[in-house]
Amino acid sequence: MNKVVLVGRLTRDPEVRTMPSGNQVASFTLAINRNFRNKEGNIDADFINVSVFGRQAENVAKYMSKGSLLGCEGRIQTRSYDAQDGSKRYVTEVIADNVEFMSSGKREENREPVNAYVDTTSSVFVDGPSPEDGVDVSTEDPFKNFGSEVALTDDDLPF
Repeated sequence: MNKVVLVGRLTRDPEVRTMPSGNQVASFTLAINRNFRNKEGNIDADFINVSVFGRQAENVAKYMSKGSLLGCEGRIQTRSYDAQDGSKRYVTEVIADNVEFMSSGKREENREPVNAYVDTTSSVFVDGPSPEDGVDVSTEDPFKNFGSEVALTDDDLPF
């Protein structure tokens, strides 16, 4: 089984190319923090190259930019090519099947954040809820009048 799930931040804006077949491919690098600190006490990151195709490539390029938080699911692929100097080069990258936008993406004035999920199996792009849908999308704290303390006993907990 060859399955990868990654969540990280884009290190640069995605690059989109059109292949000879007319299909688009977006390439980007995700910076993913490790779960532990190194000897100096700092958290290191891994930088993983990712490629995504078709409609997802268009949406990643349109809505995501450097620093955006992105989740992707796919597979690891290794390929090789001959460099101009005659040496053989190897590339390992993730080919994403599903991409989920986990932050608002590109920053533009007077633009609402986008919450999007793209699934390659259906090629559907869905924006987040809107007031027209009858969904409350306000950013106001819904618990502001709740109070500051909640009394719980051990009997209230399910475990």
